[in-house]
Parts: sequence; structure tokens; C-alpha cells
Amino acid sequence: MEVILLERIGRLGQMGDVVRVKDGFARNFLLPRGKALRATAENRTRFETMKSELEARSLTLKTEASQVAEKLDGKSFTVLRQASEAGQLFGSVSPRDLVALIGDAGFRLNRSQIALNTPIKTIGQHKVPISLHPDVESSITVIVARNEDEAARIARGEDVTQLREATEAEAAIVAAEEFFEPGAGAGARPDEDAEAAEKPPASDKT
Repeated sequence: MEVILLERIGRLGQMGDVVRVKDGFARNFLLPRGKALRATAENRTRFETMKSELEARSLTLKTEASQVAEKLDGKSFTVLRQASEAGQLFGSVSPRDLVALIGDAGFRLNRSQIALNTPIKTIGQHKVPISLHPDVESSITVIVARNEDEAARIARGEDVTQLREATEAEAAIVAAEEFFEPGAGAGARPDEDAEAAEKPPASDKT
């Protein structure tokens, strides 16, 4: 389907461009969201009458987006999730989750503005691009952790997966020490030495 773009859309074109797109993309996204018109003779004429209004609207939206980007860019958000010892989440963190999280902080976004190609599925610190306007982008940091303490360690740059492995190794050593009597091997030597000292020296036989 050929459409007339009513705003700049990445990888498609600028406002006023006539482009060919898949029918489903036009019907499900571009047309219902007011981002394009079918490229008919009537709509071409209609676009020319709308052009100045669309440009003014785009400028207003760009200004508003720039103000939001200035406040949002570089902010850090924490998400607590259950995960395996290896750091794999039992589930994921999706754009929908991030919209709610950012909304709680006072920023109104929609899922299409969260430029996350695939949901987050691992513990750690993740940089997520935010597309507030075709000409305005920013990014946030999302810290995914099992608890607040772990989130603080991740924020400091620690590798919590390695830390948990080290902690498990230390726990195994402690358990082994509890099972075996501490210093049993080393303690046997002084007793043997004392026993040897109590025995009279063997007499020399000629």
C-alpha cells in the first residue's frame, strides 16, 4: 500500500513522503495512529492543506519531547525479579513493564517509545534507548536484581553472579570444616612427636 507520511518515521521517510509499506503495517499502525494517509489523489490535496498545521504540531511535540528527554536521559530505574543462580530471570522485563516503571516516576510514555528489541531476561545493568520523538532520543539505565541489596551492588559495578558463586564456594568450605574436626590432620603430628619422646631410645647393639 502507498501512503503519505504525516510525520517523519525512522527508516521510512520524512513528512510528506509517499512510501510503499505492507498493508498490515499501514492498517494496524500508520493509519489508525494518524501517522499516514492512503496515497489517493484526494489525500494528496488534503495533505497540502494540512502541511503547515502538521509542521507546527511536529515542532510543538519535538519541543515537549526535548524537555522530557533532558529530565529522563541517564536516569536509573530498578526492577526486582526472581532469577536463577546464573542470573537468568524466571520471566522477563518487557517494554510494558518499563512504561509502568517510568510512569511511576512521573514520565508518561507508551510502549512504542521504548526502543527495546527483545525483553530483558538477565540480572544486571541494561541501557535502554527511549525514542520520544522521531528527532529526539534519550536512554535510561535499568538495573534488574533479585533484591535491593543486590541492585545496589550492581549499581556499583559489581558482578553479582560471580559474587554469589564465591559465596557458595565459601559456604562449601565452612560445611567441610564442620564435618571434619578442624585441624585434625595437623593436630596429629604434635601427639605423635610427644609419644615418640616418651619412648626410651633403643640401645645400641654390637
